[in-house]
Amino acid sequence: MVSRAPVAAAGWHRVRSARAGASVAGAAIIWLALLGPVIALLAHLSWHAVVSSLTAPGALAPLVVSAESGAVTLAVLILVCTPLSWKLAKGTLPFPRVWEAGVLTSLLLPPLVIGLLLVFMVGPYTAIGQAIAHLNLSATNTFLALVVAEVYESAPYYVLGAQAAFGSVPPQLEQQAALLGDPPRRVFRRVTLPLAGPGLATALTMAWARAMGAFGAVIIIAYHPYGLPMQIWTTLQETGLPSALPFALVLLVVALPLPLAAYVWSARAQGRRRG
Repeated sequence: MVSRAPVAAAGWHRVRSARAGASVAGAAIIWLALLGPVIALLAHLSWHAVVSSLTAPGALAPLVVSAESGAVTLAVLILVCTPLSWKLAKGTLPFPRVWEAGVLTSLLLPPLVIGLLLVFMVGPYTAIGQAIAHLNLSATNTFLALVVAEVYESAPYYVLGAQAAFGSVPPQLEQQAALLGDPPRRVFRRVTLPLAGPGLATALTMAWARAMGAFGAVIIIAYHPYGLPMQIWTTLQETGLPSALPFALVLLVVALPLPLAAYVWSARAQGRRRG
């Protein structure tokens, strides 16, 4: 009597191969769909239009404004939000869920709503606006206003990412360093920060990309000076979609490489830890 086991095994192998092929095909379709806007940009972009648009007088001024405001935004996030992320990760704040809910609330606010509410918070007729007016500053339609809008749009991304990075550090290593006589600052510098570094870099570069692309709050509170998102918007309104595509390409080139590089670094660091 012929055994049916090999036949059944071969049939099961074919079924598994077919399922694996279908799952890969489905994943490829989703992956291509997610990259669809970038593919469409490259497909409809004229390199002659890119050169013509970017060599016009003052064409790169929005890039400089975005880069400068983005750098200032990152500095503010590092100084102000890193301690909050650290305390959230270590659970040293009372009622931690309340603090996390506040961060999530700011993350979930629509950018247009953020811009509208910032007018009522730091506008010229508010207490904060009048206070900074004594310093000859204004938080509407100025470089400061652009930084404020970018901070509010990007801060939740950094706080949550940095919290996850600090939370991924094994507490046993920190405890061992403390037992060896290292004070808390040295433990943080020599143990926590190196281990959390890749995750912190990912969080910071994600905030960078978010700040560079900030538009909803910016268009309300910081219409001037023009950064790249505002330049794209005004060019679209004035001369149409094709002439706005070169500036969209510049925004992608400036905003995306750092997060991608940080992701690769973080992935390699995790692989070394597992190895």
